[in-house]
Amino acid sequence: MNRFVPMQSVKRVSWVSVLFLALLLVVAWLLWSGMFKPLLLGLGVFSCVISLWVAKRIGFFEESYALGVIPGLLRYWLWLLWEIVKTSVDVARIILHPKLPISPTIVEFKALPKGPVGQVILANSITLTPGTVTLDVYEDTLRVHCLTKAGAEQLLLGEFNSRAAKLTRD
Repeated sequence: MNRFVPMQSVKRVSWVSVLFLALLLVVAWLLWSGMFKPLLLGLGVFSCVISLWVAKRIGFFEESYALGVIPGLLRYWLWLLWEIVKTSVDVARIILHPKLPISPTIVEFKALPKGPVGQVILANSITLTPGTVTLDVYEDTLRVHCLTKAGAEQLLLGEFNSRAAKLTRD
């Protein structure tokens, strides 16, 4: 068994992408943590290093995602934040309604993003919004549990799907 990998099959890692993601992770940690104690800063650096290591192991930097995702990321986050606020209000309204009008539904649909990064972004974005949980991602099919049929219909309209595909340029 040959243990050596031919040089032409080894993909080069873009160090600009690695540094850009590292900067993004550090800034996100500092903004979301809001605490600047030495222990927490050390844990933040440790988690960023682990995240970069995992990203390298899964081939994140070998694809065109790393730098391609960044420009549209802020727009995507703002849109996702707005979706989270809207669905939070909807779920609160359902919970406070005297008859608790829920109609749990499981839907399956094809993910427009073809790469693993795009599919993970799509699945996690759906799970972040209250009232929906991504149950399974297999190949290019997602299975999602929705609190209501109306939520399932809204999900099937495909705005999450198209925005995640646009973000990752799939």
